[in-house]
Amino acid sequence: MSRSSPPPPLIQQETLNLLEWSRLCQHLATFAATKLGSIAAHHLQIPATKEETLHLLAQTRETYELDQSVSGGLPFGGIQDIGDALERSSLQGLLSGEELLNISTTLSGARTLRRAIENAENVPTLLEMVADLRTYPEIEQEIYRCIDDRGKVTERASPKLTDIREKIRSTRDRILDILNKMMSRHSSAIQESVITQRDGRYVLSIKSNYKEHIPGIVHDASTSGATLFIEPQSTVQMNNALRQFLRQEQAEEEAVRRKLTALVAEVQEDLEHLVAICTMLDLATARSRYSYWLEANPPTFIDWDEAAAGNQNITLRNLRHPLLVWQHKNEEGRAVIPTHLNIDPKIRVVAITGPNTGGKTVTLKTLALAVLMSKVGLFVPAREPVELPWFGQVLADIGDEQSLQQSLSTFSGHIRRIGRILDALDADVAETRMAPQPPILGEPEPEFSGIVADRSNALVLLDEVGAGTDPSEGSALAIALLKHLANRAKLTIATTHFGELKALKYQDERFENASVEFDDVLLEPTYRLLWGIPGRSNALTIASRLGLQSAIVEDARGYIGGMSQDVNEVIAGLEAQRREQEEKAKEAERLIKQAEFFYEQVTAKAQVLKERERELKQAQEDAVQKMLLDAKSQVAQVIKQLQKGTPTGQDAQLATDRLNKLADKHLPSAETKKKKPGFMPKVGDRVRIPRIGQTAEVLASEGEELTVRFGIMKMNVSVYEIESLQGQKVEREEKPKEERKAKNQPPQNPTPSAPAVRTESTTFDIRGQRVADAEIVIDRAISANHGPIWIIHGHGTGKLKQGVHAYLKRHDRVAKFEPAEKYDGGTGVTVVYPK
Repeated sequence: MSRSSPPPPLIQQETLNLLEWSRLCQHLATFAATKLGSIAAHHLQIPATKEETLHLLAQTRETYELDQSVSGGLPFGGIQDIGDALERSSLQGLLSGEELLNISTTLSGARTLRRAIENAENVPTLLEMVADLRTYPEIEQEIYRCIDDRGKVTERASPKLTDIREKIRSTRDRILDILNKMMSRHSSAIQESVITQRDGRYVLSIKSNYKEHIPGIVHDASTSGATLFIEPQSTVQMNNALRQFLRQEQAEEEAVRRKLTALVAEVQEDLEHLVAICTMLDLATARSRYSYWLEANPPTFIDWDEAAAGNQNITLRNLRHPLLVWQHKNEEGRAVIPTHLNIDPKIRVVAITGPNTGGKTVTLKTLALAVLMSKVGLFVPAREPVELPWFGQVLADIGDEQSLQQSLSTFSGHIRRIGRILDALDADVAETRMAPQPPILGEPEPEFSGIVADRSNALVLLDEVGAGTDPSEGSALAIALLKHLANRAKLTIATTHFGELKALKYQDERFENASVEFDDVLLEPTYRLLWGIPGRSNALTIASRLGLQSAIVEDARGYIGGMSQDVNEVIAGLEAQRREQEEKAKEAERLIKQAEFFYEQVTAKAQVLKERERELKQAQEDAVQKMLLDAKSQVAQVIKQLQKGTPTGQDAQLATDRLNKLADKHLPSAETKKKKPGFMPKVGDRVRIPRIGQTAEVLASEGEELTVRFGIMKMNVSVYEIESLQGQKVEREEKPKEERKAKNQPPQNPTPSAPAVRTESTTFDIRGQRVADAEIVIDRAISANHGPIWIIHGHGTGKLKQGVHAYLKRHDRVAKFEPAEKYDGGTGVTVVYPK
């Protein structure tokens, strides 16, 4: 049995035309950076295999990320369309200077592009594309050496060319000098004091009645005959020499360009590969930029059989028509209303019903374009996740095909196109049947049995199926056609006005209903697609609201029958119920977003508090270290004073007393501090959570774990992470084993706290100041120090001392204050202990 030929491309091209695929390609081309990329976008090829599509999508993803990370995007500067020049070089043609210059700039641009990709991260597909890209810098440099920016051959290209051009300049200068002198001598005979050229030879414009005064060769005359263009006899030989030098120059330039053309011809295949890679990269970048502009998301292809087994639906939420998006953004069109598609993979046919101009046809086109966009490596303008099958073919019958020349009616046009669709499906099934299955690795190749599923991997879209003829026959034909397509195509979506098609869902589980919503109040469609709900008739409702006599409307309802009215009422109830559920879903989504916002705020605040706690702890440690250094310095001064001269017993006693005072103030006393009485929170208590700075209510208690609520947030915390509003904490119970271990160990001295010693940085002299000014100094001193500070106020009249003590009593950060020791100033100095 011979293998069948592939399906005819006619219906596939018809489908692309009906979907306006060429317009989408034009929009894509505007995002290309090179002429090559624009041409490729205009002639976008649709892949035949899923593997090709996945490769294209990988390119789009990587260029999407790379284009966002690289400043200015991927560089395509200098890359030109050099295909014709390469072909002519292979045929031993001679390339022009401009063509050679374009080749050199393309080589340079390709090298820059490759470098940008090689410096990027996580772009394996792009790296594979440029891995074997050869840019031939030696050819580029040689072209730049021989061709200037205007495409002209430079003198450095050839020593012979340098000599020839020097002769040309010298000869031209001599000719011009002679002609200028002749114009000065024969000014009366000169028509215009301009040296011009005729046939490449320098001539003078002479008045016709003075031609005898300047003998020479007449090359041309003006239209009126009043002016003759004469080459003087004295310059004929020099003009001849100049023409000869120019021909030599042209020959030498051609020799240089022929040499460069030969270099290009030697690597023609590599350069054609380079152009192809640059074109693919530009096309991938155009796809990514167009996808970004559409606010599209990458598709995920689901396996049809696995999806059916695992109940993974085809999901396209907020799907927008890309051409309508372009029209809205660039042509001031109306806002695009998105549609939602959620199709169970067990479904083979979806029948969409509803009023005209309700959006049924737009829905068909939007889905078809989404499938085609995903196939060519474009992202789909829908909200994530974008999940759909990979369809081998997209076949559509949308719109009318009326032709007066062919005597085709609307019905005939539809039937002819549907016939071509069925032929394409049969050809695809036949081809699939003949295709041998790949062998399993490690096992012998099985004999091909020729038995494969009789279903084409195609998406079929039918607009107004069965329309254009007698309703009863059209309805019967539509039912038979859809049942046939349920067995032959992976998915069929059809729009219809026939009510009989709504009942197919209840006879065959492979069928599903959908409808476009209609606003009964505004008497206009909302363009929203309702899944699982068949469309209801709105003709009588519209007629009644538009003022048609009620008696006529009631008679019409009687002719329809009560059953139809009941069905319409049921459908209306389902639509109302669906709207209510959608409103609840929106409210739930809003609450979830609000909760997420509050959670982020709380987390951020907790992080800030944690960082603040760390900073305060570090500041305390720094202050303690500073105070220790000051104390050590003062102790050293005491020792140094004792070492001066011969210390007496009185000096030693004073030093001992001073050190004892320091020890009494800054070494821990034998009495341990009393702990605040512990507490255990109960349900309903208000507690504080220090690590996030929130006050919460206890909802439940289970062991050492509490459930608390603050605002609308609930969370579980340990009892050791909370405290009462008065600062009380839950005391940890020591384990018996640890208690026994502690009893057997000798008592350890508590770690002494850092001593607070009077230094220059902790001493503040406010003598002679007013009380108001002194209060500012004291407040700053308390804020800047964590240990005791010494305030020197003196005795005087006593008013400054009284004012200081009154201020310290009402200061919220002062734990206590007392007079200093006698050796520190006695009652003339007050020692303040901050909290």
